[in-house]
Amino acid sequence: MTPNIATGALHHITLAVADVSRSHAFYEEVLGFKKIADLGPRILAHNGSFLLALTPASSDDSGFDETRVGIDHISLAVESRDELQRAITILDERGVSHGEITELTDFGISVLMFRDPDNIQVELTASLS
Repeated sequence: MTPNIATGALHHITLAVADVSRSHAFYEEVLGFKKIADLGPRILAHNGSFLLALTPASSDDSGFDETRVGIDHISLAVESRDELQRAITILDERGVSHGEITELTDFGISVLMFRDPDNIQVELTASLS
């Protein structure tokens, strides 16, 4: 039997979005993804941990729906539950609606969920320990 493929941390994620500039502004202002390159109509941004590529969605796209084949949500780790609380303040200041901090004790994490301008769910995750 062939061994499995050894993988490491997430390298990058590419999101097809309705408006690349609007989405980049959101990901930069809310989550600190700084633009590092323009790649034609795409933007490549980095948050110090991994790359985020934003690319225009096809013109026949009817918007994001996590029940279709594709990405369900993005989960980003933060340092602590205090950082989740700080995130609520930042989201509130920017007018971004969000859920409450939820403890998922079976998984050992707390999560805070919100959505980007294209309705893609973003989840911030902190360890309970």
